[in-house]
Amino acid sequence: MPDIFSAKTKTSKTNIPRSSQVWSKGEEQKKDNLSEQKILSAKPDFDKNPLSSLRLYPEKTEFINKDPEEKVILLLRRHPITNTGWIIVSFIMIIAPSFLTVLPFFESLTSGMKIIAVLIWYLLSLTYIFEKFLNWFFNVNIVTDERVFDIDFISLVYYKITDANIDQIQDVTVEAGGTVRTLFNYGNVLIQTAAEIPQIEFESVPDPEKVARVLRELRVEEEVEKLEGRIR
Repeated sequence: MPDIFSAKTKTSKTNIPRSSQVWSKGEEQKKDNLSEQKILSAKPDFDKNPLSSLRLYPEKTEFINKDPEEKVILLLRRHPITNTGWIIVSFIMIIAPSFLTVLPFFESLTSGMKIIAVLIWYLLSLTYIFEKFLNWFFNVNIVTDERVFDIDFISLVYYKITDANIDQIQDVTVEAGGTVRTLFNYGNVLIQTAAEIPQIEFESVPDPEKVARVLRELRVEEEVEKLEGRIR
């Protein structure tokens, strides 16, 4: 299972105007901070909430194969509205035993068997809810200052990770449409890359335009670093 919340990452801001910067070795960190400030200008109020679907510069975020100097910029999950279906099913499963008494076969059971049947039903219901929650919580997309990741959580013992470097991004496309997606402002972000996997898809993420803008800013910053010979 992907180890997502185990370390603390800190970021800082600076108000040094871009026009007054001199790109010497001692000023490189200032330019990095300015780049972060540009992205942080759209920082949501809920980014410290571990259950948020869109977290900008999230705290305590760690994942497999993360480089020590790598900074996590975005952590994304499917929009919470996409959980509506299984939440409704879970509610029905929870209240279902209250209506079992009207069924003839249930009335024919002994008191002990009725209790066992209800307990088994609730155990299955909790298992279903737990599995659906884990599937939402650990199916994440991560954007760092160096790479993008698509983590597909299959089960507690199996998951799939697809990644590509920021400088391999060729195009970023937003897919959003329909009444529900427009109303709740979520959609897909398609990332065309020059990596082994030609396309990485962020599915049903909140504010896809903002996500695409952050990706484009990071790609531009990576190109600037290449031109200035600052690639780590």
